[in-house]
Amino acid sequence: MPLYLLLQLSFRNLLRHRRRNALLLAAICVAVGGVTVMNSLIRGFQQDMRDAAVDNLTGHIKLLAPGYLDDPNIDKRFALGPDWQPPIPADQLQGWAPRVRVPAVIMSERETRGVQLVGVDPTRENISFLGDVSISGEGLAGAADNRLLLGRALAEQLETGVGYRLVIITQGADGLNRESGFRVAGLFDADGTGLEKAFAFTGIGFLQSLLDAPGVTEVSIRLERDPELAPAVARLSAVEAGIDVLRWEELEPQAAAMFAFADMAIYIWFVIMMSALVFGLVNTLVTAVMERVRELGMVRALGMRASAVITQVVVESLLVMAAGVALGLSIGVGVIVLLGDGIDLSRWAQGVELAGMRSLLVPVLLPGDLLLVAGMSLGFGAVASLYPAWRAVKIGPLEALRR
Repeated sequence: MPLYLLLQLSFRNLLRHRRRNALLLAAICVAVGGVTVMNSLIRGFQQDMRDAAVDNLTGHIKLLAPGYLDDPNIDKRFALGPDWQPPIPADQLQGWAPRVRVPAVIMSERETRGVQLVGVDPTRENISFLGDVSISGEGLAGAADNRLLLGRALAEQLETGVGYRLVIITQGADGLNRESGFRVAGLFDADGTGLEKAFAFTGIGFLQSLLDAPGVTEVSIRLERDPELAPAVARLSAVEAGIDVLRWEELEPQAAAMFAFADMAIYIWFVIMMSALVFGLVNTLVTAVMERVRELGMVRALGMRASAVITQVVVESLLVMAAGVALGLSIGVGVIVLLGDGIDLSRWAQGVELAGMRSLLVPVLLPGDLLLVAGMSLGFGAVASLYPAWRAVKIGPLEALRR
């Protein structure tokens, strides 16, 4: 039987049972639209975790002296040439930043806390969270600035503020303690109190002078696009002999594990929703087939082959599924557009921060996810229609005509 005739018969059969097919269409729309929205939220959660890990003074790639992760002190440092540049094409490189990071004790008149004292060049820190934070007071003026930039939460713990003096004790290159007074230049407000409590920033040049330690303890490199990560690591490893070249996944394993799990979560969520939909689809199609037993028996008695009957039932299922997928994707995309400004999670800020996320969840819509939902939905629909089609041809023509 010609395909166009099968399509015509299938379309007419669908119109004969408008109410039943409308309910089935609505169920498909809800399932596909829900999967589309949920996928975009999971993608937003995934990319938010990745960006938070990269922003956390990590970058996509970090250069460290061997052994620094096991024993982070000023002895684990390395030198950079005055004209050093990452061996990465300019169109792939967003920026890089040298730093000196050492453990320290910070003391105010009332409180004492342990922190990471980080010497930075503020002109290069647009690749980290420091480039986006709001600052009360003043930021660091340059690499030679001898003032401090503190997180607001740390300042509250120390009961200090802008313009106050603090004392910091750390260890110099000779193994002896270094003690110095710092004036607070400003307070930064990061997205999460963890960052605010962990770091105190000063100029990298001043910190090198204080510790009597030329060189740096780390270099963070941020790329324009994720696919360029592996080639960049290979170039750096070939050039920087004797230096550990680490990807962000190695430095932030928990965030990397959650990032990988998000991909699997998308498939799990899709299978759950589509499995529930398939049960309803099979039940509806079986009911439709059993209502048309006499009709199917008649067309088979007139010479319609069993393969044509199976094709007709499958085509009917795919027509309903295709219409539902198209409407469901449109509804899902519309909801994502409405949520384009993000979902405020600040009410659950503490739990969100533990998950490595920011307090504003912005859904991310990827064309590949839309193709995945459309393709797998049609595949599920075709598979779900095979059993009703088999039931349709299992009944012989004479038996069907007697019913």
